[in-house]
Amino acid sequence: MPEKHIIPNSIKEEVQTALNYYPQLNDIHIEFKFKKNIKKSTMQARPTFDSFFKTKKNRKFLVLISEKFKISDKEFSTRDIPRDIFIGWIGHELGHIMDYQHRNKLNLIWFGIKYLLSDNHIVEAERAADGFAVKHNMESYILKTKDFILNNADISEDYKKRIRRYYLSPEEIMVLVEERNEINKVL
Repeated sequence: MPEKHIIPNSIKEEVQTALNYYPQLNDIHIEFKFKKNIKKSTMQARPTFDSFFKTKKNRKFLVLISEKFKISDKEFSTRDIPRDIFIGWIGHELGHIMDYQHRNKLNLIWFGIKYLLSDNHIVEAERAADGFAVKHNMESYILKTKDFILNNADISEDYKKRIRRYYLSPEEIMVLVEERNEINKVL
């Protein structure tokens, strides 16, 4: 059986830690790949182009990871991000894959078009990915990632505004954790 997860050796441990929170993705083909630069982003999850022509169970996904990112005009290697923050970022991207997995072909294409054209849809998609990560018990990593970005003096205010606008706040994450814990008590 071919390997379902293709992961560069330099990040294998961190990616595997994040994947452990998503057992539903064990049989889903996901390739993690470094890319020179990703506009406005550090990481990006998406279905492969040929996946649009396959059944849901045969889809393949790609998680692109920018080799470098900028903080206040200084360039840093993404591999230098602290371990827990990197795991949080990967956990968020896996949340996108969870979201994409259950969409039919037409819905997936429409989702991509809306993501490109609608600011409100970006908010909805990014918050949903955070929500999937919290649902899968990754809140400690997601909160560390938010803290790293929002409380880092070297990160530009523009990037912080983008994070505040599109993603769940730490307070909203804690509300989701409380709701999840209440549901688990009932079950």
